[in-house]
Amino acid sequence: MNKVLIVDDEEKLRTLLSKIITLDGFEVLQAGDAKSGLKKLETADVDVVICDVKLPDCSGVELSKTIKEKYPAIEIILLTAYGNIRDSVQAIKNGAFDYITKGDDNNKIIPLLYKATEKVVLAKRVLQLEKQLGNKHSFDNIIGKSKIIKAAIDAARKVSSTDATVLLTGETGTGKEVFAQAIHNNSNRSKQNFIAVNCSAFSKELLENELFGHKEGAFTGAIKDTKGIFEEANNGTVFLDEIGEMPLELQAKLLRVLETGEFLKVGDSKTTKINVRIIAATNRDLQKEIEGANFREDLFYRIAVFQIALPALRERVIDIEELANYFLQFFANKTNKKIAAVSKPYLEALKQHSWKGNIRELKNVIERSVILTDDTALTNDSLPIELQKFNSTDAKEKTLSAFDLASAEKLHIQKVLNYTNGNKTKTAELLNIALTTLYRKIEDYQLS
Repeated sequence: MNKVLIVDDEEKLRTLLSKIITLDGFEVLQAGDAKSGLKKLETADVDVVICDVKLPDCSGVELSKTIKEKYPAIEIILLTAYGNIRDSVQAIKNGAFDYITKGDDNNKIIPLLYKATEKVVLAKRVLQLEKQLGNKHSFDNIIGKSKIIKAAIDAARKVSSTDATVLLTGETGTGKEVFAQAIHNNSNRSKQNFIAVNCSAFSKELLENELFGHKEGAFTGAIKDTKGIFEEANNGTVFLDEIGEMPLELQAKLLRVLETGEFLKVGDSKTTKINVRIIAATNRDLQKEIEGANFREDLFYRIAVFQIALPALRERVIDIEELANYFLQFFANKTNKKIAAVSKPYLEALKQHSWKGNIRELKNVIERSVILTDDTALTNDSLPIELQKFNSTDAKEKTLSAFDLASAEKLHIQKVLNYTNGNKTKTAELLNIALTTLYRKIEDYQLS
């Protein structure tokens, strides 16, 4: 039930409005002045305030501004006499939803209340989503208790409150974008855009256009001015993933952004001024790239103001169990399966693996296991063949015959095809094989 607070020093008017509004299903609170009205707001979850422009202790215009500053989701409707419409307009500029003239309130108040409460519901939903997104990208959600990951998190927390450029280093799949998101979310730019771009995913020309935008007529097909990522992220954060793949010509242009906060759009002669924070990431050794003349040394010192090295998963084996259980819960919920645990042999196999793809590879392994498992726990049978350990009763290693291996592979592919509803591209991605290989195996095994 939506709550409405009526603030008016005329008791008879408050009582009449209260009866009208209550009959339409609203819960109504009353206050005779601004001070008591603000006290009500401290303890009650009010959606809409109906307030007289003239109050004994302050004006409704001033009260509107105070309420919107403290409680931005609350909507305010002003009650005004004919001579106070100018004040009501000012109140709307201060954030009030609307105003009605006394005498018309009986006919207009209910429709206006419904419109205001709809806006409140939407505003609350947006706030909730923002809170959920903030929690998702917080440092508290980075999984791991090992000393090495805790040290990385502590360093990221300290630098997040500054505007320093950050360089995240580490192997593929170690969570560099997760850290970048958390740094942004914990910074004073958190309400602004966070835009990520993979520098290895574009050619030089496309990457330049993606980052800096272009002017109308800059090239064939440029029919209008277009903003690039840096302009879109103004006052926010740009995450340059795989910066070691950036062409040298663009490195010079990026260096200018870091030094002056300015850049030239493609085809433009006038510089564009921006204020962005840059977080970069790479899985390459940039010092070696500098020695090989593939990366500018001056750019390196600009982006490496604060370096954070993210550890490989094999360096934090103690965290594998917690990560595995997290991914298990996630994919079990996604597939509506009641899988509650990982078996000890399964966990031991995970701990013995080298994890060249790090956390991303572990996530894929758990997803595949959840797809294949019909039991209440993950067992070695659901692991990829390269992770499985087969032991015979005489403690000698058991090998599968060619027929057994083919049968296991056929069953595995069919289960993944069923999971993706026949989506070949998604199936190949989950199996970590080429799409052409998948089509060949589908034909060989006569799968549907």
